[in-house]
Amino acid sequence: MLNLKSYAELIEVELTNIQLPNSPIALYDPIAYFLKIGGKRIRPILTLLAAELFSIEKSEVIPQALAIEIFHNFTLIHDDIMDLAPLRRNQQTIHEKWDSNVAILTGDALMIIAYQHLGRIELQFLPEAFESFNKTALEVCEGQQMDMDFETRNDVTIHEYIEMIRLKTSVLLGAALNLGAIVAKASTKEKESLRIFGENIGIAFQIQDDILDLYSDPTKFGKQVGGDVIANKKTLLHLTAVTKANREQLKIISQLQSENDISLKISRTKELFDHLEIKQECIYRMEAHYKLAIDALNSINVSEKHKTPLLELAQFLITRDL
Repeated sequence: MLNLKSYAELIEVELTNIQLPNSPIALYDPIAYFLKIGGKRIRPILTLLAAELFSIEKSEVIPQALAIEIFHNFTLIHDDIMDLAPLRRNQQTIHEKWDSNVAILTGDALMIIAYQHLGRIELQFLPEAFESFNKTALEVCEGQQMDMDFETRNDVTIHEYIEMIRLKTSVLLGAALNLGAIVAKASTKEKESLRIFGENIGIAFQIQDDILDLYSDPTKFGKQVGGDVIANKKTLLHLTAVTKANREQLKIISQLQSENDISLKISRTKELFDHLEIKQECIYRMEAHYKLAIDALNSINVSEKHKTPLLELAQFLITRDL
């Protein structure tokens, strides 16, 4: 059985062992702080598991796994600035603990550190690794811009939303797997299958997040249940409701978006979504992407034993009940 804790602990140790300069303190203290506030470390774990899928020791891809995780943290810091988020992983965000200028520079420095780790790869793999990483980095930026654009649009489609979460979230999972596969000298077809696996697991994971935001157990969720409803976010639940609602129901959805009573806003929205069977439709979409992921993984010609850890991780990601 996959021991996620042991993989996560390995990544934590490696992150702690990163030697940062002592000065300027205002640059490196925030970096050290952010790398120590935790996280699931799913992305670097995927890099390790991709290498092991092809019988390569995980120690051979540690630098590339760290590159993925450090890059991910860079995106989180900049996302927090744009979202004016006060907390990340239940700790103060960089721009709150210091200020926005420090946070911007911290993110910039982390991106450079990510590339330093990415470059610690055998020369024969360097061009492909950099091309994959750069393509993914740009796609993540594209996804973030789409997400921001959606805030001022009232015509966002479900197709556009899925593409946004693919770019903003899922392509990094695919890239994490790809780095491990590159070092393992996997075939082009095998790498493509892993990309499909990672991206579809990422999409399923985000859909699950959308569902949990409104339907999770408040004692387990760890944040405000219905936060997306309060913020009028155009999640898959909202967009599905808009496509299924009749004229009167669309009017109710519009009215609820300007409702000041938070409790009423959440309860009425949930009531309407339940009537329209929105949760079940979103679950169907999540399961469809999960199936695409599993089919892609199963197409890779390695032993079932080697596939098991990735299968178990995929199952873990979409069966969370938080």
